[in-house]
Amino acid sequence: MFQLVLFVVGVVGIGWLIGATNPPGEWYAGLAKPGFVPPNWAFPVAWTILYTLIAIAGWRTFRRDPRGKAMLAWAAQMALNFAWSPVMFTMHQIGAALVILIALLGAIVTYIGLELSRDRLAAALFVPYAAWVAFAGVLNAAIWRLN
Repeated sequence: MFQLVLFVVGVVGIGWLIGATNPPGEWYAGLAKPGFVPPNWAFPVAWTILYTLIAIAGWRTFRRDPRGKAMLAWAAQMALNFAWSPVMFTMHQIGAALVILIALLGAIVTYIGLELSRDRLAAALFVPYAAWVAFAGVLNAAIWRLN
């Protein structure tokens, strides 16, 4: 149970830290955006829930096979996830951020595929994450196109 707490605190904590140190700011506020952008309050709520699900899935995988392919896919998606905000909001690289989201979705789908036959719950915990990242990719692409 201690490992589960470490996973949740680590993933949620790093996610919050990256969000706090790479805020959207005035630059993002000034961009043209499509009409389907969620309200600002939705992002921290959604990401807190998603990071908790990601952490639980990672913990389940780590307990079973800490050096396996699924754990590597989990680590890869975390690195890509944590890279997106600095690239988008600090470096202002909308196109590069979209490339990261596409790679991130690939890593998420890979993780789901690897876990589907081994740990259906871990795979299922990533489904809302995949949906959110797919939506984020569409949103990112629309912002890139509009700007």
